[in-house]
Amino acid sequence: MRCGRIPDVIIDLDTEELLRAAVHNNAEWCAAVSGGGSFADDVWTSALRTPPYYPDGVTLTREASAEALLAGMDTGSPGCSVKDSFAVLDLAPAGFEVLFAAEWIHRPAQAPAPVPATAATSALTWSRVAGAGELAAWEAAWDGGESTGLFHPGLLTEEIAFLAGRSADGRIVAGAAANRTGRVVGLSNVFTADGTPDDEAWTGALAAVADLWPGLPVVGYEAGDDLDTAVRHGFAPLGPLRVWLHTA
Repeated sequence: MRCGRIPDVIIDLDTEELLRAAVHNNAEWCAAVSGGGSFADDVWTSALRTPPYYPDGVTLTREASAEALLAGMDTGSPGCSVKDSFAVLDLAPAGFEVLFAAEWIHRPAQAPAPVPATAATSALTWSRVAGAGELAAWEAAWDGGESTGLFHPGLLTEEIAFLAGRSADGRIVAGAAANRTGRVVGLSNVFTADGTPDDEAWTGALAAVADLWPGLPVVGYEAGDDLDTAVRHGFAPLGPLRVWLHTA
């Protein structure tokens, strides 16, 4: 049985351009974390199993076919997943199930100032992670435990920034990852720890991104309460995506 596609929907051209920029930005991030993979016109794929939380394949256009996507991935071992960036593929015939759905988001470069932090948390100091030791500490705070090396030092490049919000005693209690591609900056892995309000992470991360790459719009994807928080901080939805997991 062949995998199919859900009929396309009509999207405003400007929104579509932003959506494609968000998709490509995220695929570049996935490729960087995964350590490679291959880009084609319509898909990015990895023939080797990618790290936890990261897909083995990402569609880059609405026209991407399931056949081209699956041909570049290892579907024979556990854990294979696909980011269906436009929520148009039907991968069920190939043994996949929808793991979750989310929304691509976009924040204009000239969006209103981030939601102010509360008085209790406004003392956080934000900086860009520098060096393997700081990156390991960032990952441990993000993961709520020990660093596993998911985010390797090779990611500390000019176009990728791990942003850390530190309390008065120097502990990392909020953070995010940002990556610049072309005319947009992707924001992902926004987190808080030790009771820090979510708004503090978004406020601090967005301010840090504006300092690093002034005048560029910010893109990403979120779902559920995290999507509501992003909207509160000036983001608008661009379109749906789905992540599929191979279960057969």
